[in-house]
Amino acid sequence: MSFGISRIQLEEGTSTREAFGEALAQAGSNLNVVVLDGDVNNSTFTKNFKDEYPDRFFNVGIAESNLVGVAAGLAGCGKLPVVSSFSAFLLCNAYDQIRMSVAFPNQNVKLVGTHAGISIGEDGPSQMTVEDVALACSFPGFTVIVPADGPSAAAATHAMLEREGPTFLRCGRPKVPNVYENGDAFLVGKANTVRDGDDVTIVANGIMVAMALDAAEGLSGEGISARVVDMHTVKPIDTSALEKAANETKGVVVAEEHMAYGGLGATVAMTLAERGPTRMAFVNIGDTYATSGKPDELLLQFGLTPDAIMDAARRVLKD
Repeated sequence: MSFGISRIQLEEGTSTREAFGEALAQAGSNLNVVVLDGDVNNSTFTKNFKDEYPDRFFNVGIAESNLVGVAAGLAGCGKLPVVSSFSAFLLCNAYDQIRMSVAFPNQNVKLVGTHAGISIGEDGPSQMTVEDVALACSFPGFTVIVPADGPSAAAATHAMLEREGPTFLRCGRPKVPNVYENGDAFLVGKANTVRDGDDVTIVANGIMVAMALDAAEGLSGEGISARVVDMHTVKPIDTSALEKAANETKGVVVAEEHMAYGGLGATVAMTLAERGPTRMAFVNIGDTYATSGKPDELLLQFGLTPDAIMDAARRVLKD
């Protein structure tokens, strides 16, 4: 899967769901960690933990509301539960249970939604979450993380287990290019500037980070210097990085594999409206659901490409 990347050379990596699964198995040495899955452990890669620690793995079945309720109970008993299923099943199906059993009592439950966004491809809109970041951000006290690649997804997994409080980690299905050599640079709530620039800032997360780097390289050929910021933590967002971008560049483009409302773009816009108003443009799928198709074709159809990011940057810089 190319994601349209052609101007830069990034090493092909693993999927963020696979990296999560590997890191979770490593974290199993903590005897308080328990894992609950909605009968999709082969797809979420929680099977890695199950194989190593079968006595601390629970297949709750295709019953996401019960899945969350059991996890909340385990958290109340002092365990550290990690709940995993497809993001659409977890966030959409079990929203009320997350709200009342995890968010309201502020339980230390870690929710991991895999197969997020439209890049899952042929599975179609019933399994594509384009609203999950918005839903997760709506819960008071939640940490919301969208890693760009395998190394950062692994680091995010370890970080969320060390961090107290409810967390949502969004992972994808396809293999993605490695933006990072390792996850050492990952800190919850602290964005990473992965390319410097002083004309425009591109804020992205998930698969859009690699695309933003590709777009920045293309813009450099037009004499435009683009900064690329990996805003992997949507909540709490790195206000300092955004203020710095607004002060040092002429505008901000936000790119995300999500609907237009309630996700990274909305959070960045709200932050800058208060702290550093600037010209902005947004790259997302808009106010719509996607359809079934090949991942690369869907990304092109719904405007999630390096070229779309370049167009947005030109609009921001237009006199």
